[in-house]
Amino acid sequence: METGSMAGRGGHGGTRPGPRAPGGAAAGPRWPELSAFVRTARRRPALWRLGAGLVLGAAVYMLWAALTFGAIYLVLGAESLLDWLGRMSLPQTPGATLLLLSTFAGLGLAPMAAARLLHRRRAASLFGPRRRLVRDFLRAGAAVALLYAAGLALWSIGFDARQQLETSLWLSLLPVALAGVLIQTGAEELLFRGYLLQQLAARFRSPLAWMVLPSILFGLLHFDPGAQGAGAWLPVFSAGLFGLIAADLTARTGSIGAAWGFHFANNVLAILVLATEGTITGLALKVTPYALGAQDVPDILVLGDMAMMLAAWWLARRLCDGPPRRGAGFAIAAATD
Repeated sequence: METGSMAGRGGHGGTRPGPRAPGGAAAGPRWPELSAFVRTARRRPALWRLGAGLVLGAAVYMLWAALTFGAIYLVLGAESLLDWLGRMSLPQTPGATLLLLSTFAGLGLAPMAAARLLHRRRAASLFGPRRRLVRDFLRAGAAVALLYAAGLALWSIGFDARQQLETSLWLSLLPVALAGVLIQTGAEELLFRGYLLQQLAARFRSPLAWMVLPSILFGLLHFDPGAQGAGAWLPVFSAGLFGLIAADLTARTGSIGAAWGFHFANNVLAILVLATEGTITGLALKVTPYALGAQDVPDILVLGDMAMMLAAWWLARRLCDGPPRRGAGFAIAAATD
């Protein structure tokens, strides 16, 4: 779920190719850390295991959802459960949005279960090295926040956002809302840039398999013509572009940290700061004066969103290059080891 923002969207080394990494992935100047990231996935790279892992993951996700909704049923009753399910279909209140975000915990558990039970590897291997994970999360998140804040300031010159939540209420909800977005974005990164990327890269050398294919799937999961109307393909394209960016950052850095930080900062803006009308607005401080896919949205806003995403990618790549070093700047990362 990589939702819309202001426009309404839901070198290294020389020129010689790098050596072929055994088992599929190529380690070279473009993605120098990819081989290490997929090392444990090469132990059991069979496609049937990947397919079975996805089925198992779907079962884990549905079980989590069943437990969540079952708890609502037991505490509040059947009528309240139906009411909450209706609210979640278009989350415009804080409670409905938080409930929706909580369901992603099951999505995060799904690839962990698949990795452990079907590939006999630790769930931690989906994240990458801990120090690098934290460092790159912070750096990529800061890069996105910086550029998107500048973009938001420019957007505010031409548009007046509508207040969604009172500032005092928004601030009181912010800690749990940030935790919800952290879970939601982390779950999606674990599945698409952790489990899927690793298992496909362990089996195939071509980026068409481990980079493009998961990104297409990630984009298509954002297709919702019923809610988005004529603009339904815009979030698909935006999410697909993000998927490519996230896969590149993951392959270059050897952890999901940079992709997760990028995704988290993007969704904080799109869900908590300035949500697009007609999307997930329940926890937003402000909402755009136009709906997703509206015909009167200037094309320059769409292009501006894409340009900001690419600029943030460029900056994140440079901030996250190189191995993490010990020092004060990495105190948080070191503390997690």
